[in-house]
Amino acid sequence: MTDRALELLRSRPDLAEQAAFPFDFDIDRAYHVEEVRLASGASLEAIAGDATGGTYFLCGGTAVLHASSDGYASLLADSVTEALEILVRLPWWCEDVTAGLDEEGLRAAVRRGDAEAREEFAPDLDAQREALVRGLGLPDRPLAELHALAEAATRRTEPDFLLLNAEELCAYRLEESYRQPLRDIVLGPGREVLERMRRGDSAAREEAAADPVLRAGVLRALCEDRRDGDLPVLRFLLECENAVRSERHEERWLAAELVAAYGRPEDVPLLRAATAGLITDAASAVAWARAREREHAEDRERAESAFVWADLAHRQGRVEHARTALVRLLDDTGPDADRLRRLSRALERLGDHAQAARARSWLLSLQETPRDRASEAYVLARLERRTGDRAAASRALDRAREALDAYPEGYRLGLGRRVTEEHLELTLAAAGAGEVGLARTTMAHGERLLERIGGNAAKALSALSTRARWTVAALRPPAS
Repeated sequence: MTDRALELLRSRPDLAEQAAFPFDFDIDRAYHVEEVRLASGASLEAIAGDATGGTYFLCGGTAVLHASSDGYASLLADSVTEALEILVRLPWWCEDVTAGLDEEGLRAAVRRGDAEAREEFAPDLDAQREALVRGLGLPDRPLAELHALAEAATRRTEPDFLLLNAEELCAYRLEESYRQPLRDIVLGPGREVLERMRRGDSAAREEAAADPVLRAGVLRALCEDRRDGDLPVLRFLLECENAVRSERHEERWLAAELVAAYGRPEDVPLLRAATAGLITDAASAVAWARAREREHAEDRERAESAFVWADLAHRQGRVEHARTALVRLLDDTGPDADRLRRLSRALERLGDHAQAARARSWLLSLQETPRDRASEAYVLARLERRTGDRAAASRALDRAREALDAYPEGYRLGLGRRVTEEHLELTLAAAGAGEVGLARTTMAHGERLLERIGGNAAKALSALSTRARWTVAALRPPAS
């Protein structure tokens, strides 16, 4: 359903003219300097532009996002009507409007800005504002309330309204003061339960025991806020981790580290069980805890900690929070192969194959040996196929074959089989999309690869290769 104020602007040229000048919301400039999209995948529609090349977008059919021409984007309001109220009553030329002003301070700031605007470019400002307010039916709420709404909207930009360049997938920037650290978001539930556990709340202990994700948050909160009396809580958490013994061991080792740091002899059996016998007495417990603390001290201070918070956010179901943190980290990552690999894997776990492919593409460019180039090109091809960009997947496979030709022994190793398998998968994907030429070309490469890998590797792919052959054989030639 279209916002009533937007419908009025589109049907009333007189109102549209007033909105465009002097209030700089021009529906005739509903386009942006580059193709963009929301990281969340929500709908995005350009509805107006400003004189500096910025654009107003309708997100998900309701909220209004403003993107500047120099790479910044922030949520303006929850509706077009609210956005226009902000733009008309707290206009861009009122530079003295700042956070912390009360109602009278805001009114004074607007009066000063309006006086300069009348003198410099808008002598009929009062009549124009009145006509637009009346014509659109904008509410007359206190300026302090209106300013608070605008500030609150900007703080909600992340994670749901993260704007990306559609081609390069880099994120538009947001002023740091409006970004809430992901650490604080994901530790919120853990901190609350930890405080209750410290007070002896049995219900809090039961909640932590039953929920491994919540327990992980409690443990991370304990790392950030250690107190002398926390040993009973830590023992309880370690007992829970020992009892579960899940594939994820990070929390068990973290709890063991925190308990071991106290060096209590009575905790040695618990610690021995948690560390598979690494700890045998109180002295070795303290030494082990100190070694782990030194080992991870730098990680906890550097960008690597972003992976911890993103992983916890993902486990909590905060997928967009995790995506936002990882995309921004990727934007800021230089030629760091280890970090790019971690980013690619983390983004793939989120299901964001496009961003994972971006990280993997950069990683591929850093590889120096044919073996490593073939390996990374294979992964890139798989990711590109999953994004639906089959042409990009084909180009990545070209690079994988080229690298394997420079590393012939790779054909007889698992790498050759994986590259061959990806050719067969891409053949099926291209055929399913009606891309006959790509399907046939990729299958031809796949046939040659099957001959090169031979033996058990080719036999293991027999079912997939047979399906690919029959699929290609059934394709009709492309229309001339």
